Amino acid sequence: MTNDPEIGRRTFLAGATALGTVTFLPYAARSAAHAADVFTTPAGNIEVFPIGHASFVMKTPKGVIYNDPVGDVADYSEFPTPDLIVITHEHGDHFNLDTLNGVKGDTTVLVANPAVFEKLPADLQARTTKMANGDTGEAIGVSIEAIPAYNITDERLKFHPQGRDNGYVLSLDDFRIYVSGDTEGVPEMRALKNIDLAFVCMNLPFTMDAQAAADAVSEFMPTYCYPYHFRGRDGGTQDPVVFEAAVNDAVKVKMGGWY
Repeated sequence: MTNDPEIGRRTFLAGATALGTVTFLPYAARSAAHAADVFTTPAGNIEVFPIGHASFVMKTPKGVIYNDPVGDVADYSEFPTPDLIVITHEHGDHFNLDTLNGVKGDTTVLVANPAVFEKLPADLQARTTKMANGDTGEAIGVSIEAIPAYNITDERLKFHPQGRDNGYVLSLDDFRIYVSGDTEGVPEMRALKNIDLAFVCMNLPFTMDAQAAADAVSEFMPTYCYPYHFRGRDGGTQDPVVFEAAVNDAVKVKMGGWY
């Protein structure tokens, strides 16, 4: 497990920088070990565990949060049952009903966009908050904003049409986490404020390239950013190192073991 004693620009704890620095395992080793980065906040630690591509687990002071859990249920076996699952959209690398049924617990609640909500069986709908673009809500004490996620390049419009899919801002007290879902650098992303931690997608032909992602992130300036969801098709896989080199130096880039 790696530790990062620093926190967001708005929630700095006196003396935190004296606690150490971050070290990272190689990507493959981090993925195999499900290594965590730890972010210290006034409310307590937030631990981030990349699982793969767009899926990750966060242990937070409010509870355990799974983002877009897909794949083998065994990949989640070392983690506590989720208190909250957030789902950005219906594509198979973000939503899988078998995985959901395998990881959920008796008291797990979900947040999903309307298109995913309609695909859920009645028992899961009963515990799911349906959020459309621009909606706000709350679950397990976490404030949630649904941020539009969509394509703006002509040849990509078919993948993520405007108005259907979500990103999310999760606010745990004063620590704000942005999960982009599948999107390009849309105005709603660029207008974000006071983001402490971001997860930003980049792959072609489905979302955007590393340079475009860096340009958007440099505008809303999160304190930390994970490039994620960067495996593409037909040569469209993006290099997170290119993103790191291109983004504003004030953004601290985290390299999770996604693959």
